[in-house]
Amino acid sequence: MSLGQLRSFLLTDPLIAVATIIFGTASFVVSFFDPTGRLPDKLAASWARWLLRVARVRLTVEGIEKIDPHQDYVFVANHRSYMDIPVILASIPVRFRFYAKKGLFAIPFLGTHLKRAGHLAVVRGDARASVKSMTLGARLIQERKISMLLFPEGGRTLAGKREFKEGAAYIAIKAGVPVVPLGLIGTRHILPIGSGYVRGGPVTLKIGDPIPTAGMKLPDRAHLTETLSRQVAELAGEAPDPVETPRHA
Repeated sequence: MSLGQLRSFLLTDPLIAVATIIFGTASFVVSFFDPTGRLPDKLAASWARWLLRVARVRLTVEGIEKIDPHQDYVFVANHRSYMDIPVILASIPVRFRFYAKKGLFAIPFLGTHLKRAGHLAVVRGDARASVKSMTLGARLIQERKISMLLFPEGGRTLAGKREFKEGAAYIAIKAGVPVVPLGLIGTRHILPIGSGYVRGGPVTLKIGDPIPTAGMKLPDRAHLTETLSRQVAELAGEAPDPVETPRHA
């Protein structure tokens, strides 16, 4: 076992676990007294910044000036690690919800917290339920004035990238809000798939130009998805053509 692994197992991992329990419990409790969800959102951002600090992640954010804190968006990013969401939570100055795999909602405490926070379940293998879930995401943006984050590849990848699914474009067009491509660089190294060893190191989040969806119709979602796939790949410094690699949730 290397010195870095020993440090992770004895110090970093326990600190992350303790911080997650503390911030998660606090968020769960205050959610009963804050119907707006603003305080739990602040706690989530604080948890993310603490986690990155403990993990010795050196985060650089490029293009933050492109984000209007008073505007609602659909954010679209590549997905390489469980560290992706903390990086985005710590960086984006707007409130957002994300889609999580359905099994997480069945876990005691965690599932309740996800539901109360307003996060949505990813639906796979059921076209009708998937459309219903996407429509719910669009309605959430319109009614609660909150943004959404999606990983259109459908899960983390071991290498390369996968073809984007059309859900993010569907939601953005349905809600009539701009969609913002995000490129994550370095998170795969910080916490690789299948590893419990959190490594320190540099991570960069590159924010692309918001793409307006005003005037677009749902049949335009295929073209918009292609545009997002290309721009996310450029931001992340990856090959623009999808590479079929094993996918993980």
